[in-house]
Amino acid sequence: MPTESGSCSAARQAKQKRKSHSLSIRRTNSSEQERPGLPREMLEGQDSKLPSSVRSTLLELFGQIEREFENLYIENLELRREIETLNERLAAEGQAVDGAELSKGQLKTKASHSTSQLSQKLKTTYKASTSKIVSSFKTTTSRAVCQLVKEYIGHRDGIWDVSVARTQPVVLGTASADHTALLWSIETGRCLVKYTGHVGSVNSIKFHPSEQLALTASGDQTAHVWRYAVQLPTPQPVADTSIGGEDEVECSDKDEPDVDGDVSSDCPTIRAPLTSLKSHQGVVMAADWLVGGKQAVTASWDRTANLYDVETAELVHSLTGHDQELTHCCTHPTQRLVVTSSRDTTFRLWDFRDPSIHSVNVFQGHTDTVTSAVFTVGDNVVSGSDDRTVKVWDLKNMRSPIATIRTDSAINRINVCVGQKIIALPHDNRQVRLFDMSGVRLARLPRSSRQGHRRMVCCSAWSEDHPVCNLFTCGFDRQAIGWNINIPALLQEK
Repeated sequence: MPTESGSCSAARQAKQKRKSHSLSIRRTNSSEQERPGLPREMLEGQDSKLPSSVRSTLLELFGQIEREFENLYIENLELRREIETLNERLAAEGQAVDGAELSKGQLKTKASHSTSQLSQKLKTTYKASTSKIVSSFKTTTSRAVCQLVKEYIGHRDGIWDVSVARTQPVVLGTASADHTALLWSIETGRCLVKYTGHVGSVNSIKFHPSEQLALTASGDQTAHVWRYAVQLPTPQPVADTSIGGEDEVECSDKDEPDVDGDVSSDCPTIRAPLTSLKSHQGVVMAADWLVGGKQAVTASWDRTANLYDVETAELVHSLTGHDQELTHCCTHPTQRLVVTSSRDTTFRLWDFRDPSIHSVNVFQGHTDTVTSAVFTVGDNVVSGSDDRTVKVWDLKNMRSPIATIRTDSAINRINVCVGQKIIALPHDNRQVRLFDMSGVRLARLPRSSRQGHRRMVCCSAWSEDHPVCNLFTCGFDRQAIGWNINIPALLQEK
């Protein structure tokens, strides 16, 4: 009678151990499942100081958690059975090719490789399930502190930029690829002024710090300064646009706001600028006012940024040094400092505090296009990039960022709530997320089939003092949205 080889005997013993172990696991789990639990009715009947709506929400969430872990448990058992089947198959193969002297080391290597693949699958499943549970909690939290208040619909193409006036009356400005810039009543959503002076896409809009002047940059290689005068309409009661249910719903890119006719056709139109700033040889992507409002800076695809005297439209400085197209520029609110960002993966700080000479510092830390860099309070700059990261920098130390935020999508024009130090991140994937300066995620703006952006979100802007809306976003779905962010509640939950 033939005797078994050493490798086959070891494989058979391992198989018997696995079977006995799996049986003990199943008996244990079965006994755990048979333990009686408290019925839902008994839980609901217990005395509680929580409001009924909050209690109902908690019970629903715990029910979701139970279902998620039940599914995970079932998948775990299935994966264990797959591991056992695979190991049995490998053991049988080891016996069949025994004459070929398959070594125990080779068999162990194959089994180890297959088992590691299944273990990785189990880890992935676990992460996916638990992320759904965490997401359900964050959805409720975001809906409670971030509410959609008003939609501003009237552009005929995507909106690149949004800005809030810094003087009374406070209005909202939007810059669009439809060659126009519109001014809106924040409270009513009504279009107040339409600017049609550009012959190319309007890529940015910024308001003068003390006068009713707007500065727009365009694909027609110019930046325009134009004066506006508006009279705000009587505000109407704000409807409650909050919704229940899941907030993460996939929407078609074709699902865009319906615009019945030209909403902006009946508002006053400005057709010519007060001043036109010319000298660029490429698309002007952004423009901003220097402190005091007597000078303006522009950023262009011709790889330069230009500093102009607004009153005379004369070029004061041409800022060169970037290796590729510029994507954005921003000025410091209280000092003569400018930061420019570029597709060359860097952003540069330009210092004009000394009239006789200007210095420049180069910040290197991103691996893809820097889409924007903005100033915050103190000596900090926040930069966002197509490499899906946001970095917070100390101007006194350029070597490395003091905080890094990693996300799942490219980041567009960011904005910082200076008073509360909250960063709003608009993404290519239609999401808008809020973080603090240390990189802690605070909330995500709700998005569903009924509210939120349906295409790429291009820009965000804070208006800290407005009583109705304190955050605005715009996107390529041709609409801007006003949000009410309950900042005290947001920071308390942090």
